[in-house]
Amino acid sequence: MAKTAKNEIEDVSVEQKLDALYSLQEIDSQIDKIKIIRGELPLEVQDLEDEIAGLETRVANFKEEVEVFNSTISEKEASIKDSQAMIKKYEEQQMNVRNNREYDSLSKEIEFQTLEIQLSEKKIKEAKFRIENLSADIEQAADQLKERNIDLDAKKAELTDIVEETEKEEIEMHAKSKENEKYIEERLLTAYKRIRKNARNGLAVVQVERDACGGCFNKIPPQHQLDIKMHKKIIVCEYCGRILVDNKNPQVEEAPVKGKTKRKK
Repeated sequence: MAKTAKNEIEDVSVEQKLDALYSLQEIDSQIDKIKIIRGELPLEVQDLEDEIAGLETRVANFKEEVEVFNSTISEKEASIKDSQAMIKKYEEQQMNVRNNREYDSLSKEIEFQTLEIQLSEKKIKEAKFRIENLSADIEQAADQLKERNIDLDAKKAELTDIVEETEKEEIEMHAKSKENEKYIEERLLTAYKRIRKNARNGLAVVQVERDACGGCFNKIPPQHQLDIKMHKKIIVCEYCGRILVDNKNPQVEEAPVKGKTKRKK
């Protein structure tokens, strides 16, 4: 009867688990390198998209303001025409007044309408001034928008090229990572992922180098070094929590194909 996956993992020695963990770390580190190649491009693309959205909103708001001021100009121009008509009417009425009191009353009405015309003309002048400034702002924002769209297209093209170049390799690395995970018990795999997530350089499994942790470079006690070489149990660095492996076992050398490693003992 075939063994279950759980039984197969239980039959794996600590040395084999360490070997699988280190291989997994090598694969995941290669995936990290691929992401580094992309650099800040995804964030730069997002920032440009946000900036473009902001500029588009800004231009739309400016245009709405222009419409409001144009509406104000139309209203005030209509008001001027009404006031001019009223003045003409009052002036005609002054020609037929019966006494000074009626004449003075009509004169006050003419004066009031004249002031209304002056006020409307002032409002029109202010509105035209604001429209002129807003038009300049719209033109400036439109130029910025054009430049940012050109930058965005360039960044997107650059990102697409990099993704296309590395996508196949990344998919292969992810597949190899998943395959390696099958040989590591869930508890240990969870610990590995947690350490890797918290580690600044993504290293959860490191070799002992010159009697020190290859992650934080703190000295490892001789007894711990002996335990690591014995491969009888999982040893972690008491300073950074990384899983420690002997720098002679496993050994890793670069394979001819980029991003792949082969192991030898």
